[in-house]
Amino acid sequence: MSFVEKTKSILLYIWKKKRYRYSLITILFLYLTIQHNFLWLVGNLPSVSELKDPDLPVASEIYAADGKMIGKFFRENRSSVALKDINPVFYKGLVATEDVRFYEHDGIDWKANLSILWYMIKGDKRGGSTLSQQLAKNLFKMRKVNKGLLTYVPGVRTANVKMKEWIVAKRLEENYTKDEILLLYMNTVDFGSNAFGINSAAKTYFNKKPKQLSVDECAILIGMLKATTTYNPVLHPDKSLERRNVVLSLMKKHKVITEKEHKKAIAKPINLDYHVENTEDCEVPYVRAAVARELSEWCSENGYDIYSDGLKIYTTIDLRMQKHAQEAVSEHMKSLQKKFDQQWDGKNPWVDSKKEEIPGFIENAIKQTDAYRGLKKRWEDNEDTILYFLRKPHWCEIYTHEGYKKEMMSSMDSLAHYKKLLRCGFFTLDPNTGYIKTWVGGWNYKITKYDHIVQSKRQPGSTFKPFVYATAFEQGNGPCDTRVDKYIRHEYDENGVHHVWTPNNANRVFTNNTLTLRQGMATSINSIAVQLTLECGPENVAQTAKNCGIQSNLEVVPSIGLGSNDVNLLELTSSYAPFINGGYRVKPILITHIVNQKGEEIARFVPTKERAITEETAWLMSYMLRGTVEENGGTSTALFQYPIFGNNQLGGKTGTSNNYSDGWYVGVTTNLIGGTWVGAEDRCIHFKNSATGEGMKTALPVFGLFLSKVYADKQCSIKPCLFPKEPFPIDKPHNCRVYVPKTDTTLVEVDTSAVIETVVIDTIAVP
Repeated sequence: MSFVEKTKSILLYIWKKKRYRYSLITILFLYLTIQHNFLWLVGNLPSVSELKDPDLPVASEIYAADGKMIGKFFRENRSSVALKDINPVFYKGLVATEDVRFYEHDGIDWKANLSILWYMIKGDKRGGSTLSQQLAKNLFKMRKVNKGLLTYVPGVRTANVKMKEWIVAKRLEENYTKDEILLLYMNTVDFGSNAFGINSAAKTYFNKKPKQLSVDECAILIGMLKATTTYNPVLHPDKSLERRNVVLSLMKKHKVITEKEHKKAIAKPINLDYHVENTEDCEVPYVRAAVARELSEWCSENGYDIYSDGLKIYTTIDLRMQKHAQEAVSEHMKSLQKKFDQQWDGKNPWVDSKKEEIPGFIENAIKQTDAYRGLKKRWEDNEDTILYFLRKPHWCEIYTHEGYKKEMMSSMDSLAHYKKLLRCGFFTLDPNTGYIKTWVGGWNYKITKYDHIVQSKRQPGSTFKPFVYATAFEQGNGPCDTRVDKYIRHEYDENGVHHVWTPNNANRVFTNNTLTLRQGMATSINSIAVQLTLECGPENVAQTAKNCGIQSNLEVVPSIGLGSNDVNLLELTSSYAPFINGGYRVKPILITHIVNQKGEEIARFVPTKERAITEETAWLMSYMLRGTVEENGGTSTALFQYPIFGNNQLGGKTGTSNNYSDGWYVGVTTNLIGGTWVGAEDRCIHFKNSATGEGMKTALPVFGLFLSKVYADKQCSIKPCLFPKEPFPIDKPHNCRVYVPKTDTTLVEVDTSAVIETVVIDTIAVP
């Protein structure tokens, strides 16, 4: 019996059966109604423009400066590939298994549908959607979006959806070639495990690219499409194997593979390299999070969604340097944590201003955790029961700077452990362009997503002093001008209150020695910085800091020059750029440009420069920053323990808050600035004294370690270099160095607490 005769026979049989006759009439009515959404009874169909350019959620990708992808944003993990990048066995096998007449029908396989209808009449339920129909369902979610008055009538909804799939499938065939439909299907179909499309599926299940898939791996993925859960090789390996073999047999039957290939593939066991890709699974999670924050406002203003619009986001991150930065932080924090733990020797480090342990510190802190909130929801006001469970020991995996460990401890013990862990933020940028080269917001993103580069604000201590000296130079002073290290008593009125301020030096000693300004900044003498602040005016110091790039609110008080205002690491570090680049404020840039799915550039972020200080002051400040390395007792002389001085010049400034809770270091070369912050999560947790707690000991080593790794890596673009000579004859006397330490480029194991015993501790003195 021919197809035409068989069709007539089926239709005649249906017409004779009264109940099926009405169904047939209903189907025809629905088909005509759906085509035109008559009286809005069934809801709209996708427009022609939507068919030609379907709005698919596609993962956005982040790229490093060298073009390597370093992260993604997605809700559905989907990224498209070209047909040439897929193993032909996969798409040929897909057609052989799912829609063998794919290249013959026009979107609806009427022969298959009539057969299915015949079997349905006989009580045998079978499926028969073409790839075009399945694509229509995947693209436009018509089972979820199905508005219209008739859709609320029992039984009509399913018929409405099916009709729509038929119509859209036909329209897809009119707007796309067969290969385009096939590729669109492969790039959108759900393979389970949040893997949408063949590219994500190949990576998730086999850690391969689609081109690299073997015959048996192709068959496993094709087999899953019948039921992604039932035939999932992770959840049900036996059923997956059985289904894979069915697919292999169909592939052999339709000559997709040879008998030999079939025999070889069917003998293989299922061998997976399974990993569900998470948006946070990347080598640089803090960079990824920073990109998201950076683009939040841009996306809102321009109508983009980085989680679904398939953007390609290109950053300034240098991957080689980023790797060295992460290693430097990890190595130093491991060593520093040991010193911190030894100093407290098992005692709790959360103490008040009298150095006494704060009672109930952990009990109060745990109330901010999810563990407490969960128990509170269950036990309401039964605080004793809540505390019982919080104190009950259980096996848990905790992170240490040595790695992960399994320990039996309570929720309170676990919180206490993490409170004692020191934190760190470190990043570098090019002072000439503002391009951010590295970004390490913390030591483990999975444990703490808090980014200490931008989200944390602390007192910068003496790292703020360069703005005092820059202000002094703008007002006519020079590096060789002198001040006496002496006791200062300053009286002033603020908000109607009379204050008497007597700031101390870090070691509580005033030598009454006459020092050059270069020596004063190099050894971080508080009394000299205070004298200059009062002479120049605290408001002018604040303005200089603002001009250079400080954006946080600055309280204009006499102690401003000692770093009494909270700032974040990003603004503090980038505000040193004018001292290196000739006096220009630069905006830190993390993203260079963004490209859409069509390959069109839709945004570009270019470097901007704005005059902050004069060129003369800028050069003099670079000379001053070098003084912390070159002057006797300079606070950066600890850098000499690192092999970074061959034909190279460095400078920088340390900083320490007044209770050793915050250690800072901003290091500079002529082509790179690096900023480090080290401290605990809470300010009441800190080192006991200067021997281990000052910025020279806690923060400076990260910069030293980082540079030593970068300079040793011959493939890094950053090389040792000298600072430029005077840009023009400078009248202010400045060549007034009294001592230059001998350069030693041999790396030796040294306890930094013993290096340069005469170094004056950086600290701030607040009124």
